[in-house]
Amino acid sequence: MSTLTRIADAVTAELNATSFSRPFTAVRLYRPHRDLIELDTLHVSVVPHNVAVEVDNRDEDAHQHDYQVEIGVQQHIASEASADVDPLMDLMEELTDYWRGRVLDDSDAVCVELEQPAPYFKPHLAEMLVFTSVLTLTFRLRR
Repeated sequence: MSTLTRIADAVTAELNATSFSRPFTAVRLYRPHRDLIELDTLHVSVVPHNVAVEVDNRDEDAHQHDYQVEIGVQQHIASEASADVDPLMDLMEELTDYWRGRVLDDSDAVCVELEQPAPYFKPHLAEMLVFTSVLTLTFRLRR
């Protein structure tokens, strides 16, 4: 199994072993796709995303590997009202706080960067009343 896949599995396991304000079961997927009817409940997807390798100038035999994993959160909501959106925004903040600087269990992979280009995907909310947000985690390993 690739290192990226192992990291995505570890992220999924940690999410499922941790209590957050909204209960969910995270699932590792390669291409998350849900029908609108499925989104009546909260869905959290973990997707292996990217790998970047950089040669360490101090030690040519060692390389810095950055592995990116995306955490996607989706749910169909009743309206665009704050009462419906705020709890999901709060969950995204909880996830960000949880992963900041975290070292994966049984690994030396440390979360060195968190990225969320937009707090939610506006077209999904406007057109389908679906809250969709993606948090990208970058884990660093030296190998």
